[in-house]
Amino acid sequence: MANIYDGAFRTILNDCRKLIIPVINEIFGETYTGEEEIQFFPNEHFIDQQDEADKERITDTNFTVFGKTPKKYHIECESSLPDGRITIRLFEYDAQIALDEGEVTEETLTVIFPNTAVLYLRTYEKTPDKMKYVLITPGGTVQYDVPIMKVQKYSLNDIFEKRLLILIPFYIFSHEKSFPEYNSNKQKLAELKAEYQKILEKLDGLEQQGVIGAFDKRTIIELSEDVIKEIAQKYENVQKGVGDIMGGALIETEARTILNQGKTQGISETKKQAALRMLKIGKLTNEEIAECLELSVAEVEQLAKLQTV
Repeated sequence: MANIYDGAFRTILNDCRKLIIPVINEIFGETYTGEEEIQFFPNEHFIDQQDEADKERITDTNFTVFGKTPKKYHIECESSLPDGRITIRLFEYDAQIALDEGEVTEETLTVIFPNTAVLYLRTYEKTPDKMKYVLITPGGTVQYDVPIMKVQKYSLNDIFEKRLLILIPFYIFSHEKSFPEYNSNKQKLAELKAEYQKILEKLDGLEQQGVIGAFDKRTIIELSEDVIKEIAQKYENVQKGVGDIMGGALIETEARTILNQGKTQGISETKKQAALRMLKIGKLTNEEIAECLELSVAEVEQLAKLQTV
């Protein structure tokens, strides 16, 4: 299960890199503008183990932001209960990241540890506000905090006002405890669906303003649908109700993209291909597809017959 959430986090960071900047500003109190260059580094690291095969560790993120001074960052996404092992794993990652780029000059090893933070999708009573490293060395003691960002702390207004759009795929965690009620109460489920409709409208607005691109919006919607399907597996009405809203938005986004491409590729053939794909997905009626693609219902019905041949 956690792999779905980790994968979603890695995907949105790697595919929509600029969206990480507001999150960095929020966690570390930076003042990046969003115009800075971001360079990502390999997520795979091998931890040296004496007398054993090296152990592979895969970090969620490992990147440098080139502001006035380049700074390296490492952020992990967690959905499990804090148990101490997470802190050990984080330090292993950090030490290996530092060592991978360490420099030796005249037998002097210099390593730079990244700025590290944890994004907690679920908040438990035991979830602290920060972790801490204490390194006791022959040359003295070094200690510093590892901040924790709690997704459930942020309201929908917070997310959009602060441009923390990376949190949108995980916003459903804020409603997880209410799934049983949503699943059995149509009115409550309707309120949740309305909230997700509002998310889509706000994303549309940001796209129109040029704050995000069409690809960014599509990625956010697609990953939101993936996370909803995973987290609401035991609650069919929640999974279908909210999932269908995001799935429908994906279809419309894809259709719009295809139609825009069709302006230079031949609009009739483009509409046909878009309709065939939408029919195959099977989430919209013929009438809805016709309206979306500016076709007649008869044309869509004819294409539907072709699929059954």
